[in-house]
Amino acid sequence: MSVITISREIGSEGAVVAQQLARALDYRLIDKTMLESVLKQFGFVQFARNYEASASYWDRMDESRLEMVATLNRVLKATASLDNVILLGRGAFVVLGGYANVLNVRLQAPFTTRVQRVMDRRKLTDRAKAEKIVKESDHVRASFIQSWYGVRWDIASYYNLVIDTSLVGPDMAVDWIVAAQKAVAQTTADGRRDLKSLEVDDVVVLRAVQEAFGSNEG
Repeated sequence: MSVITISREIGSEGAVVAQQLARALDYRLIDKTMLESVLKQFGFVQFARNYEASASYWDRMDESRLEMVATLNRVLKATASLDNVILLGRGAFVVLGGYANVLNVRLQAPFTTRVQRVMDRRKLTDRAKAEKIVKESDHVRASFIQSWYGVRWDIASYYNLVIDTSLVGPDMAVDWIVAAQKAVAQTTADGRRDLKSLEVDDVVVLRAVQEAFGSNEG
């Protein structure tokens, strides 16, 4: 069994790398759209909005938000239990970080590089606007991880592989991740839990994930 999580900064070519990697390994790519579609089945239709909002202390005590994050965690684990998947963002590196055969990857690049990429991709001429987009995206992603999991999003020690995509292009990044995935597959657990020990006792969540896969592949 093998799972790859990818945490990425906006403008770090994360989506491109994830798509190419999924094709190279013949893995299922699970992005925010699919995760949100599963969460909507459980009534969390505002997940995207809540994700983008900074959570105060009282927000973190709110029962509905606590249940939303708990359900997200169950969905991530159910997804991982199906094997051979790439999970893009949404805190997967934290939720699955304790498992031996999970490869946690972070894609990043210098701020100026990311701003230029956002300008190119969105055809923007206003650099200040692009800088604001990048800063706001960084804040949203860092805030969600810090608020709900209590860890820093940008700490290298949480990842097995950190790639600066201003130096390493998508093709090389994919090659590196494939090589790292093979190394992980051959590594012993060293006392850590193996994904085979991941028990998903929530049949309803597992079925919802399986159905989402089916509709995605169809």
